[in-house]
Amino acid sequence: MTTAIFLIIALLILAGLWIVSVQRKLVSSDELCKNALSQIGVQQSSRWDALSALAELVKSYSEHEYKTISDVIARRAAVGRDSSPADADAQEELLGTALRSINVVAEQYPQLKANENYIKAMDSVNTYENQVRMSRMVFNDTVTKFNRMTRQFPDSAVASMLGFRAKEYLLENQEKSGMPSMKI
Repeated sequence: MTTAIFLIIALLILAGLWIVSVQRKLVSSDELCKNALSQIGVQQSSRWDALSALAELVKSYSEHEYKTISDVIARRAAVGRDSSPADADAQEELLGTALRSINVVAEQYPQLKANENYIKAMDSVNTYENQVRMSRMVFNDTVTKFNRMTRQFPDSAVASMLGFRAKEYLLENQEKSGMPSMKI
C-alpha cells in the first residue's frame, strides 16, 4: 500500500515537472516571438527616419508632394513587443506609400535623383528595407516554432491549459511576390 502511494506521488511529481518544463518552453518561445516583432519595429523606425530625411529633400523641389509625404509620415506608429502582425503589416503599407510618393517626385526632378544626399538616403532606405525583410522572415520562423508547440500533442494539452494560443503570421507583400516582367 505504501509502495502504491509512493509511486503515485512520484508520478504526480514527474507530471508536475513535465508541465513546468513545457510551460518554460512555451514562455521562452512566446518571448522570442515578441522579440522578433520588436526587431521589426526597430528596423521600421530606422526606415521611417530615412524616409523623413528624403521628405526634407523633396521639400525643396515640391512643396505639395512634401505635404503629402509628411501626412503619410505623421501616421507612423511604433511597432513593438505587444503589437500584432497586422500592426507591422499596416506600417509596411504606410512605408511603401511614402516611398512611392518620393519616387514619383524623384522621377519628375532628375536633379533630385542626382543629389548626393538623396542617393545616400535611398541607400539607407534600401538597407533598412532588407533588414525589415530579414526580420519578418525571422518572426514568421519563430511563430512557426511556437505554433508547432501549441498544436502538437502532448505539449498542446499544457499550452491549452495555460492559455497559450497560436500566433498570426506576417502577411506576404503581394506586390513583391511575383517576378518582375522581363519583356523588352
